Amino acid sequence: MKKYLFCSIAAIIGLSATSLKAQQASYTDLLKNEPIWVDSVFKKLNKRQKIAQMFFIRAQTNTSQKLQDSIGKVIKKEKIGGLVFFQGGPARQAVLTNKYQKLAKVPLLITSDGEWGLGMRLDSTISYPYQMALGAIQDKELIYKMGLEVAKDYKRLGMHMNLAPVVDVNNNAKNPVINYRSFGENKYNVAQKGAAYLKGMQDGGLLVSIKHFPGHGDTDVDSHYDLPQLKFTKERLDSLEIYPFKELINQGAAGVMIAHMNIPALDATPNMPSTLSKPIVTGLLKDQLGFKGIIISDAMEMKGVVKYFKDGEADVMGVIAGNDILELSENSKRAVKMVAQAIKDQRLTIERIDESVKKILTAKYWAGLNIKKPVSETNVAAEVNRPESMVLLQQLANASMTMLRGADYIKTFDPTKRTVILNLGTPDVTTFQKELEATYKNSIYYSLDKNANANAIAKVIAELKPDDQLIVAIVDSRLRPSNNMPLSADLKNLISSLTNRNAVFALFANPYNLAGLAGLENAKSLLVAYQKEDYMQKAAASVFKNQLIPTGKLPVTANQYFKSGDGL
Repeated sequence: MKKYLFCSIAAIIGLSATSLKAQQASYTDLLKNEPIWVDSVFKKLNKRQKIAQMFFIRAQTNTSQKLQDSIGKVIKKEKIGGLVFFQGGPARQAVLTNKYQKLAKVPLLITSDGEWGLGMRLDSTISYPYQMALGAIQDKELIYKMGLEVAKDYKRLGMHMNLAPVVDVNNNAKNPVINYRSFGENKYNVAQKGAAYLKGMQDGGLLVSIKHFPGHGDTDVDSHYDLPQLKFTKERLDSLEIYPFKELINQGAAGVMIAHMNIPALDATPNMPSTLSKPIVTGLLKDQLGFKGIIISDAMEMKGVVKYFKDGEADVMGVIAGNDILELSENSKRAVKMVAQAIKDQRLTIERIDESVKKILTAKYWAGLNIKKPVSETNVAAEVNRPESMVLLQQLANASMTMLRGADYIKTFDPTKRTVILNLGTPDVTTFQKELEATYKNSIYYSLDKNANANAIAKVIAELKPDDQLIVAIVDSRLRPSNNMPLSADLKNLISSLTNRNAVFALFANPYNLAGLAGLENAKSLLVAYQKEDYMQKAAASVFKNQLIPTGKLPVTANQYFKSGDGL
């Protein structure tokens, strides 16, 4: 009887714990009921320490020991609020995180840009598809699951916030900084996919920061190097750029990152970046849209913000504008001193600082930092490369496959007939070619590098027979799938000429590149596979082996032949 009673109580406790976890208040809800821990920590901070909580500095593990130690000294002396991790490795980051947390009087909030997961910054980790490919997927549940997996990865490394997702509507094909990082040009698609990713991460116990408010999609200027300007009306901005932000704020987004954009319709001050604009950060985001969560600036070292506001003035104005966290100040020590002086000069009040500090401390409490728990330093790499994550990665790739021409034409290909599998863009045999070889037994493959000239091309053409089946892969060899894929003029002419033969095509590149590949609109079969990675090549091969039905829809318009929403 005692044993039964004990088991029953244990079961009830277990169920209660599970229930409590499932019912954990969202970050924005927690802000309404300030935890006791937040108040107790807040009361111990002096003015300088409060201000320092608002500054997050860069950390990374692929640098010298001297530089890593210098970050530790900043943490100890300046008592900054958090870190933004950049390049390095997962095991090294776990060790360094423990070291840095020991030096902090108030626990550090650890963040990173992980738009496509840990692999955006760290080696030996998983990179999920870029958001452009995710924009093609019709099953939002897969993107939600990706959010859950990313949350597991972040928490395993002792990180608490992902500076993602990007919810900029990329309606400018020439955008040099957002582009493939966006879910696409359709505001509804961007909002839906962004919400799925956000919900997955937040349900997984990770804070997020949707970006880049109020919208960085329709510009051809990179704010890392200059200050872009949006010259649209308030009505246009509200109905298009701001739409996904409004939707995700209403769905409980914990954080919003502010872009470095000059937007005269919202703030007529000459050369004013949105990051430093009180009418935009406080007036629009906080007051009009009612956002109560944590507001984060984009990197304060970027030219888009410091070009016109130098020597620490941008940091002061960022605080005045209403940002809670200023990441990557050019000089955090100087910034804290200048903000303190601004309070003395009555440019802002200590109450303004207090508001942000309590938000930051509440975020730390929500993330579990009220309890000291070191990151496990064993089996790190294995535990952020889980088998189920690899399965999901392939599922995402499969679901993104977008057939723009000839869905049924590939079914006419005979696996026993001589088939030439031609790779254009890289010199080596690809995963795509190897995967197809198993099905097309009587196959031969060739590869032509991106710079292939007429002579090299002629040698391959000479090997082709009139009755050959051709499967042509066009591969972007660059690290990131941007526009203007570097293919020689001779290769482009070859692509156009091959559309007149018994050929099917797969594009492993940003779909915007369709605009620069004349003739593909006449292809008998054309599949967009978005990226060069092996999982995309396996997915595309499955389509051409008739093992996978492509269900993706093009998330952007490339030209008059290939438009957003296309997909057979």
